Amino acid sequence: MNAYKADYRLNERAQQLCEKLYFAAKKSKTRRFHQLYDKVYRMDILRDSWNIVKQNRGCAGVDGVSIGDVLVYGQEKYLQELHELLLDTHKYHPRKIKRVYIPKANGKQRPLGIPAVRDRIVQTATKILLEPIFEADFLECSYGFRPGRSAHDALERIRTWTNKGYRYVLDADIRGYFDNINHEKLLEFVHMRISDRKILKLIRKWLKCGIVGEEEIKENQIGTPQGGVISPLLANIYLHEFDKFWIQQTQVEGKLIRYCDDFIILFASREDAELGLELIKTKMAELNLELNTEKTRIVDMSGGKEGFDFLGFHHRRVMSPRYEKRYTLKWPKKAAVNKLKQEIREILGVRAILNLSLEEVVAKLINPTLSGWMNYFKYGNSSKVFNQMDSYVHERLAIWWSKKHQKSGRRWKTDFTWKKHRESGVLVMNGNVQYWSCYSSNA
Repeated sequence: MNAYKADYRLNERAQQLCEKLYFAAKKSKTRRFHQLYDKVYRMDILRDSWNIVKQNRGCAGVDGVSIGDVLVYGQEKYLQELHELLLDTHKYHPRKIKRVYIPKANGKQRPLGIPAVRDRIVQTATKILLEPIFEADFLECSYGFRPGRSAHDALERIRTWTNKGYRYVLDADIRGYFDNINHEKLLEFVHMRISDRKILKLIRKWLKCGIVGEEEIKENQIGTPQGGVISPLLANIYLHEFDKFWIQQTQVEGKLIRYCDDFIILFASREDAELGLELIKTKMAELNLELNTEKTRIVDMSGGKEGFDFLGFHHRRVMSPRYEKRYTLKWPKKAAVNKLKQEIREILGVRAILNLSLEEVVAKLINPTLSGWMNYFKYGNSSKVFNQMDSYVHERLAIWWSKKHQKSGRRWKTDFTWKKHRESGVLVMNGNVQYWSCYSSNA
């Protein structure tokens, strides 16, 4: 039996408690856990939770209290007061959630709900206790927001199964998943493992918590806001019912790969994929969810003519000249490339940075933007795209350099040459592609 290891650092007592909860849940699939609430306000767990929240940073909630404000106030004093507030569930009431919007690659905006710092600490403490219990139940097909698992583990499964003959891909999209989670069903699923009424009451408070944005919502009747610390765990608990259904059904064989609310299923034939789609629609209806018919489709990868996007990558079967056989390759999807180009354009388009030196612009603005993108997409067949991005960054920096020196044109072949570009310390992506060989052994 594998040990439980959280993705965040816990003190020794808390880690031992999580391991006991995990092994107890693993040992008995029907056991329900009580007396968890008194661990939520344990000072060592509150300190660990605060450190996690502090490390993740994030903005202030509706109360205007930021992480910096807590540090100024005194973090130990703040946690002691929170501890005393949590001693009685009737005293603790979460603040309303602050609604913010972040741009999506398609030009639309994704709504996020930002809880107050105080509530993020309590949610983190609760997650620390609940996660090992539900981790004991979660299935191998689920990869998103789980300790020891990553998007690259899921992507490796796609490569493996499509190369083994599962080349009909049901590329599914759940319409407004986080906004349509049924509260009563979710609490019912949580209750299968948790019998502590105070924990259930706490979760219900977070689900019902109102939202403050362009318009104020006094109480949520459905859904869980993206942005809450505990929301990904609750989302996985809800869709775990779908995972169980798919693994247990015997009408059709298909390989499910799910990353939170994004999932695909790989089939050996189109007939299987079409039957699988009907089964999924039925199960989604039971969960008060529906598929987005405009974005859900069946992709035939066998001839290499069709591909699909999943977790930021485009996946397609490509002929190998050496072996005269098709293999599944993946590279950054067009939307991800265009988004990075836009970010570079916007950074270098600000007139104020003309006062900075080339080295300062590269070190403070360009490299931090490039590094995160490269570190994710380097685990793929991304050499061609990386080379194109290197050329694009060179071009944009050349234009910026010309403006700075009040010259016209790019001058990237005469003045701002490739050599000068490299000497600026800019991050060059080409040559950094790696094979993802360190995926989870139980993936």
